[in-house]
Amino acid sequence: MEVQNRQGPAFGVARITMGPHERIKAESGAMMATVPSVTVEAKAEGGVLKSLKRAALGGESFFITSYIAPAEGGWVDVAARLPGDTQVIDLVPGQPWFVQKGSWLASADGVEMDTKWGGFKNMFGSEGGFILRAEGNGPMVVAAYGAIEAWDLAPGQTITLDTGHMVAYQESVHMDLRKVTGGLVQTFKSGEGLVFDFTGPGRVLVQTRNPNEFLSFIGAALGTGNSSGGGAGGVVGGLLGRD
Repeated sequence: MEVQNRQGPAFGVARITMGPHERIKAESGAMMATVPSVTVEAKAEGGVLKSLKRAALGGESFFITSYIAPAEGGWVDVAARLPGDTQVIDLVPGQPWFVQKGSWLASADGVEMDTKWGGFKNMFGSEGGFILRAEGNGPMVVAAYGAIEAWDLAPGQTITLDTGHMVAYQESVHMDLRKVTGGLVQTFKSGEGLVFDFTGPGRVLVQTRNPNEFLSFIGAALGTGNSSGGGAGGVVGGLLGRD
């Protein structure tokens, strides 16, 4: 499995080239294009209970799509729902990664994805208490909203990150959750709420845009349209117009 990241940074597409009879796994609906000779299968990876846990708690699809190359090999292009970067993480045995919900795009057949309880610190962040854990051997493609920045933390080095900007981090990195301000009044004034403190050693991948803030913007824009503007015109007016 070889991955070529294309069309970045705004609208990343990952082209995955497979060897003879090689199999890869991808998020349901992630395929953009492939060749007719590649076989496509969708199944509940790991059984029904594991798939339910991954879908209900981890924010991923119930079904995992597999692509199997023919004898001459093949390729498949995968793309994320939101505009942004794609990046390859080369997993090695014994060095798992944690991936935020919605960021996993595809991986080699030797990479196992499971949903783990991340603790109450995740519940009050952007993960809802659960997070995807990737372990195994081979490349894994993750996607972001915006560009991806990689921060390599030395032992004891700490960085603070808004919860909505996290993409993935190595298991060797310690994570804590805290309020960024001293109280509710300061939180309201600053517009900032909870943040993650990541302490090395290890790598942290972050996204330069926050999907939660984008959803808040859309909700606010839809609510500011003129009362006389209904339907699609009202939606467009709320997004583009100014009262």
